[in-house]
Amino acid sequence: MDEPQTGGQVHLQREGDIAVITLDNPPVNSSTDAVRRGILAALAKIEIDQTRAVVLTGAGRNLMAGADLRELENEPTEPTLPQVTAALESFPVPVIAIVKGHTLGGGLELALACDVRLATANATLGLPEVTVGVIPGAGGTQRLPRAVGLSTALEMIVTGKPVKADMAKELGLVDQLLAATDADAHYAEVLAFARDYSGGKKPLSARPVAPADRAALEVQAQKQVARARGLPAAAVAANVVLAAGELSFADGIAQERAQFLALRGSEAAKALRYLFFAERAEPFVPQQPVQPRALERIAVIGAGTMGSGIALCVLNAGYRVDLLELNPQALEAGINRIKSELEGDIKRQRLSTEKRDEILARLNPTQDISDLSGADLVIEAIIEDLEVKRSLFKSLASVVGEGTLLATNTSYLDIDQIMADVPNPERTLGLHFFSPAHRMSLLEVVRSGSTSDQTLCTALKFAKRLKKKAIVVANTWGFVGNRLYAAYRRQCEFLLEEGASPEQIDAALEAYGFAMGPFKVADMSGLDIAWKMRQQTADSRHLRRYVGIPDLICEAGRLGRKTGKGYYRYDDNRPQSDPDVAAIIAGYRADQGIEPKAFSAEDIQQRALLALINEALLLLGEGVCQRPEDIDIALAHGYGFPRWRGGPVFIARQMGPDALNAALDRLVAVSGKGQERGDATQITLDAKTAQE
Repeated sequence: MDEPQTGGQVHLQREGDIAVITLDNPPVNSSTDAVRRGILAALAKIEIDQTRAVVLTGAGRNLMAGADLRELENEPTEPTLPQVTAALESFPVPVIAIVKGHTLGGGLELALACDVRLATANATLGLPEVTVGVIPGAGGTQRLPRAVGLSTALEMIVTGKPVKADMAKELGLVDQLLAATDADAHYAEVLAFARDYSGGKKPLSARPVAPADRAALEVQAQKQVARARGLPAAAVAANVVLAAGELSFADGIAQERAQFLALRGSEAAKALRYLFFAERAEPFVPQQPVQPRALERIAVIGAGTMGSGIALCVLNAGYRVDLLELNPQALEAGINRIKSELEGDIKRQRLSTEKRDEILARLNPTQDISDLSGADLVIEAIIEDLEVKRSLFKSLASVVGEGTLLATNTSYLDIDQIMADVPNPERTLGLHFFSPAHRMSLLEVVRSGSTSDQTLCTALKFAKRLKKKAIVVANTWGFVGNRLYAAYRRQCEFLLEEGASPEQIDAALEAYGFAMGPFKVADMSGLDIAWKMRQQTADSRHLRRYVGIPDLICEAGRLGRKTGKGYYRYDDNRPQSDPDVAAIIAGYRADQGIEPKAFSAEDIQQRALLALINEALLLLGEGVCQRPEDIDIALAHGYGFPRWRGGPVFIARQMGPDALNAALDRLVAVSGKGQERGDATQITLDAKTAQE
């Protein structure tokens, strides 16, 4: 082996007649100016007449896991990635890409520009650019269809979903899977392949796109764009990929680049990049370094829908789980829910039968609270009743060890009151999961007045192992997520009272990008839960504007999907407009002397969004959030807020102080009695700090 001829983030070395270019930009070899310059410099140093082939690989686990997204905030600089892919493709001797680890975005585009692709068994390949608001911009939309066909390319690029190495081999995306796993053996296998390779140059740009049924492709593209729920880059990606079947490679590349450059500065792309970085920042940093405690055995109390979902989530993360439920029928039902979910994963080929058996072997269903004595963490998920929860934790404290962490999954109750009788209260906290707990990614880690930094850090490490997006919140009614959603729903009820219909409101907010409108969500959740809460707070109802329509809907026996009717009728399990609901609403307005107004979709969207922005400001003013960005993370991961909109904090920052203050004044004016106004400086000051 010759000594490397280049340094920095790209190394070139010779292995006889094989030149090896190694990307070395920890931690994931992302594409930067220096990396791109390094690749071109390495190619320029290769003595072509003495070289049989070039190997392009990456130091560490990955070839290249994509671009450095921070570069997208500025104008492109040369050399651009398209210039690098063009150089690889036109290089006079064959270039062999070693696809390993996460080879995504620009990394896969580099590999596609090479003549041969070898992959390790654990490699993941994908073009996820649409998830950050752009499309592949270095030939991916034109080379991938030539490698795998238009239909597969549409699937991969429009959805952004990656494929595993074995599937990539089956699709023709990689030419061969590498057998060796040891680093030295892997390197020897790569070099042996390169020395034996005699296939010459095989640029994908010279390969024709396989013929395909255009009409079927367009139907496929429409379905995939619809699933993206308004994500602007998805529709653009579909059009550019389909163009690969109609245009020359040169014309397709030119169209791709033009669309990429147009998208990179869009509000959607900025919003998605903002969330990308916000989600990767630490949710909590203690003032003094803290060592999280080790957790091995987790107990879950309550085998209902939420408790069994939490238990399954924890089992999937590899923990041993004690599932306590005193009612034998409820315990059996909870176990069956867990088994049913695992069977579903087997049918979807996400799980093997051996893995299912291993998971179930770590589950200990029990009706005896003493079985929890060895737990490191106990998560309570029983009924939302303060005294019942308080009694449970008082009993639990005498069973488990003094250091066992104790968590409640309450949605609204005061954690300090729940844990009032627990000794060593620094070990107590809230872990608020969202239903279904094994699927929803948001987890609110709630700090009580006594929670220690060590307890908090342990919970966050636990959340990371569960693959949850955790935010740290203070102990207050509704925490962050439910507080925000309550304000949003309340504003939608104001609109309903003033003249809009449930269908119109739902349609407007779904068009904005929400996964589901608020009245469809209410029907799905069950209207009786909120009805019971309203009855419990009837004494304070006079302090703020109150809309009685939801009560009338419930009094008519319409409790949502479970009764076949709520705001909608569900004859075939799909929401359908019901004239009886329209009559209830019209009667209420007449009784209240309300003359209905006409609302546009934009009116509805703006009112709902401003309600979220205002509540976000109130939460920030009260110190409920650890970071302003946590509000946007909560809505994106727990409530179906469109990611490509960023979130209320992101949007408010784009508005500027004058426009934001004027909008908040309008919101307070139309919302009536009891509406608090948020302080815009909570966001505008933060935006100034962020710019500095």
